[in-house]
Amino acid sequence: MYSQLSDFVNGKKVLILGYGREGKSTYSILKNMNCQIGIADKNDVKFDADVTFHTGVDYQKAIYDYDIVFKSPGIVIEDKSEMVLSKITSQTEQMIKKYKDNIVGITGTKGKSTTSTLAYHILKNTVGNCVLMGNIGIPAFDMLEEINKNSIIIYELSCHQLEYNPFSPHIAVLLNIFEEHLDHYGTFEMYAKAKKNIYNNQSADDILICNYDNLPEKAYNKGNLVSVSIDNNMADIYLNNNSIRYFDDIICFDDLKSNLIGRHNMFNIAVAYNICKHFKISLDDFKKHLKTYTPLSHRLEFAGEYNGIKYYDDSISTISETTIRALNSIKDVETVIIGGMDRGICYKPLIEFLTDCEPSNIIFMYETGKRIYDTIEKDYKHKFEHKNIILVKDLKEAVNKAKEITPKGKSCLMSPAAASYGYFKNFEERGDKFKEYII
Repeated sequence: MYSQLSDFVNGKKVLILGYGREGKSTYSILKNMNCQIGIADKNDVKFDADVTFHTGVDYQKAIYDYDIVFKSPGIVIEDKSEMVLSKITSQTEQMIKKYKDNIVGITGTKGKSTTSTLAYHILKNTVGNCVLMGNIGIPAFDMLEEINKNSIIIYELSCHQLEYNPFSPHIAVLLNIFEEHLDHYGTFEMYAKAKKNIYNNQSADDILICNYDNLPEKAYNKGNLVSVSIDNNMADIYLNNNSIRYFDDIICFDDLKSNLIGRHNMFNIAVAYNICKHFKISLDDFKKHLKTYTPLSHRLEFAGEYNGIKYYDDSISTISETTIRALNSIKDVETVIIGGMDRGICYKPLIEFLTDCEPSNIIFMYETGKRIYDTIEKDYKHKFEHKNIILVKDLKEAVNKAKEITPKGKSCLMSPAAASYGYFKNFEERGDKFKEYII
């Protein structure tokens, strides 16, 4: 990989666009190569190094002065002309270009971190030579010394990592596509287009594991496309009432001892099992190590019981569908806390679900909370007469109100259905604050 990168940047002017975690990782690799490095970031960047800095609101104008641009995920390219886009590359592009046959790429609006870490956990404990990287928070270049020609690479991929990527992994996984990141992409169609790059550049011998609702139009050889569904029995892998129909086999949920809860997580387990089957992992070995998998924080995480009230942290929830899933997964929720940054997504499905769901207390907060609350007051008030709907300023006030109104023996769920940005650094900080406030 080092020689490939060295040849790629040799004698070139290289711009690192965005100097967050991945940008710093890129710099640490390129700084010892024969290239002239520049760093562009909207925020001020200061450290001692022989590089050129471009900061402030016009930082992207620096692109025109460079031969190659390593774009960090999440940076929105302002000039999408062919002249600019032809310069764009990324850690993801370079990794898949080099290690395509080793990579299991996993994307989806929701579930990708759980599926990625679960597949990694099983494979690490069985095959051994397995690495985890990508959107999970581990820049790919940070793992180069861990990779050899036989490594299995579990690569969690976000839409931002896929957006301009001209390569697809040998095994691609598309879990789902829901309305998300409209502040970045403008339309759902553009967001979905980025997600579909997970398979758009696959060859005839590659494998796609895909949600039945998101099957591609392109043709696949028989056996190279595996469909998965919670509710469509035409899929190759189908979740029935209490079992997984895995092609011609039946796997009962009761046989899958796991710390994961909810049907959506059974979907993730089924996908992870299919990934592991490609590496000859037996069902017995899969079940053995499934039992020892620890779920990630802030994903329907039991946060504790205080004064007789059970609290669940689902801060990862940023769309309606995940809040609906959370409420379907925990049966004794009496209070749910919803709201965050408004990214323009539609909340009608969530509002309609809330009219008939179990929780009596619905606490709305922040920008989207107010938007949903105002919509209910205007168009749905008659359907919420039996509910206690409350609008508060922020998370701390929401938790304090939940402590007052949630009956002992019942649960309070924070599942915001909205982004954390603008109020918190990320969803992890939001979840940590929730855990702090409930004590």
